[in-house]
Amino acid sequence: MTITQLQYVLAVAEHKNFTLAAEKCFVTQPTLSMQIQKVEDELDIQIFDRSKKPIQLTEIGQKIVNQAKNIVNEADRIQDIVHQQKGFIGGEFRLGIIPTIMPTLLPMFLKNFIKKHPKVKLIIEELNTEDIIFKLNNGHLDAAIAATPLNEEKIKEVVLYFEPFVAYIPENHESFSKKEIEISDLNLDEILLLQDGHCFRDSVLNLCKNNNNSENNHFQIESGSFETLIKLADEGLGTTLLPYLHTLDLKEKDQLKLRQFKEPKPAREVSLIYPKNELKIHIIDALRTSISGVVKGAIAFQNVEIISPKATK
Repeated sequence: MTITQLQYVLAVAEHKNFTLAAEKCFVTQPTLSMQIQKVEDELDIQIFDRSKKPIQLTEIGQKIVNQAKNIVNEADRIQDIVHQQKGFIGGEFRLGIIPTIMPTLLPMFLKNFIKKHPKVKLIIEELNTEDIIFKLNNGHLDAAIAATPLNEEKIKEVVLYFEPFVAYIPENHESFSKKEIEISDLNLDEILLLQDGHCFRDSVLNLCKNNNNSENNHFQIESGSFETLIKLADEGLGTTLLPYLHTLDLKEKDQLKLRQFKEPKPAREVSLIYPKNELKIHIIDALRTSISGVVKGAIAFQNVEIISPKATK
């Protein structure tokens, strides 16, 4: 059997459909089906149960797929070894970034990274944490930037920085007069949240889990945009929490509404994450160096308390 045949097997295992798998592999469906049939004939077993819709792996098929992933990864490592030996930093690199990090962090490092490593073709996707984990585990991303810890067995985490939470308090709120606030000042019922699926939302819920002390819920809104939450807060509809880097781009009049937390400041841990097989590690190291360099000067906080995004799940 060949590496290409194993790649076809992995594609069908992922998409559970021969036609879709063929499209993703850029071959015709008959070609893909024939090659997979050759593998099954060679091994004298059935990898897929074609009688079920969608197509399912047989018990032995699941074991073969697990091993095929290892074989394909190790095959990719050969080219990786050659690149590292030659000191070559280039080629296609697929990077995922969660939505609450991408708008602020990407402009900080992308231009300099491209200038320093012009032979790297970055393909960047904005994805939630769940999709990032899936794509990393299935070989569709080389690395990602996300809030951690995730504690995923097959994923390695390298911390880039710790980003404090900052409260956005409108002028008509009782806490506006305070120079610094405490976690006990937060009331979950009046905090405007990002919509479900954002790990920053989960961190806020975990931070405020003991502060749900109001029974006067006149409305509930969840948005995918910090800008929307800020505008609603300005209308007197509540307060919100922002990641520190996001606050750097606010207008001067909005900066006056920001309140830092007393130490230890609640913060999220932001890491560069990638599969433990460490393919393309030379590009991963270059990314880590670029990002750490620009963020180090922007975030000077030392005494922080990490709020895990997974604690609420």
